[in-house]
Amino acid sequence: MRQQLLTEGAKELSYEIREIVKKAEQIQALGQPIMWENIGDPIQKNHVLPQWIRQVIADLCLQNDVYSYCPSKGIVATREFLATQTNARGGVQITAEDICFFNGLGDAIAKVYQYISPTSRVIGPSPAYSTHSSAEAAHASHEPITYRLDPDNKWYPDLDDLYNKVKYNPNVVGILIINPDNPTGMVYPLDTLKRIVSIAREFGLFLICDEIYLNITYNGARAYSLAEVIEDVPGIAMKGISKELPWPGGRCGWMEYYNRQRDQHFNAFCHALDNAKMIEVCSTKLPQMAIPKILGDSRFTSYRQEMNTKIGKRSKLVAELFSSIPHVRFNETFGAFYNTIIFRKGVLKPNQTLKIANEKIKSRVEEWCSQDLPLDKRFVYYLLGAKGVCVVPISSFCSELQGFRVTLLEENDDLLQSSFTAIREGILEYVHSR
Repeated sequence: MRQQLLTEGAKELSYEIREIVKKAEQIQALGQPIMWENIGDPIQKNHVLPQWIRQVIADLCLQNDVYSYCPSKGIVATREFLATQTNARGGVQITAEDICFFNGLGDAIAKVYQYISPTSRVIGPSPAYSTHSSAEAAHASHEPITYRLDPDNKWYPDLDDLYNKVKYNPNVVGILIINPDNPTGMVYPLDTLKRIVSIAREFGLFLICDEIYLNITYNGARAYSLAEVIEDVPGIAMKGISKELPWPGGRCGWMEYYNRQRDQHFNAFCHALDNAKMIEVCSTKLPQMAIPKILGDSRFTSYRQEMNTKIGKRSKLVAELFSSIPHVRFNETFGAFYNTIIFRKGVLKPNQTLKIANEKIKSRVEEWCSQDLPLDKRFVYYLLGAKGVCVVPISSFCSELQGFRVTLLEENDDLLQSSFTAIREGILEYVHSR
């Protein structure tokens, strides 16, 4: 090429949640069945949507107008429905004009960081969700700036760490919250959210809150939306149907803009996001048309509550299996459908292994582990080869901690039990190996 093609930020793009699949598929091809604990897809984990929801979508497919374009910001009636839902929570009030649809939150996240000045930064939580941290790092051509989630304090944010990093990094223009959190399953306490709002107000920042799991809480927890706590601070809430409905293949997410008129620079930023979608004409129409019909149906609330209860029971099962292991730091989860398990300092060593009977698989894993790897990734590869369980190393979530993330989605009870029993056995065998 006569000129360099890639930007410097391109090297920051990574997504271990999918990357680990490449390794798992190699192991699978060598004869090891795989239990997939890498990605939060309820459908892949044996969830079956209720017939009435599928019927709503099927009926919409018979309407001729579902195949046309829709307004660039999204179907007006759907945006009005969503604005009413947000306003019913209390706090800041919005209209349909404060909502813009995207092709899933991945599209929305990419747009947000694309149109922030390259010298400006958004600080986010660590362990970090890869889509946010990679997109933010790529836009700035530099590694992400993060605030610490504390595994010794229920994964709650270290607010002193956040405050000092904002104070001494003048390029920080925004704070990212993921509530409930991915990958930890932590739900932000109300007082913590209020403190983060006050930090944003003090330093003239805007807030981004990824709320894709907002309505997935259990075991007595309640997640507060950004709209309820933001007061007069500018902010963006990111929402969607991929996890809650769930319809991950629908690729349907939206942003809600809060207090956009209070700051001219933030207002211009929101206009740029709207214009970016206008250039693409619009987002996918079918799921937009389905949202009011499904989320507005009285059956949906009971359906979602039932699903949340089941996730809560699975979280209790995971707690029973892992909370007594002395080699890990374990926190019970209350939101989303993940758990992040951290090895205690010094537990992982570079000479540890698991027994692998299949010589071809053993050779492949040893080949991977002969490279300079984070120690938790080394454990993940051995777990994959020996036990056939695919998890994601936590070092891939922009974290110095060593551990792994699992999901709480498996609806086949036998598979659920066998998966997590295999992980537990894998931990105990690995840390005691020589």
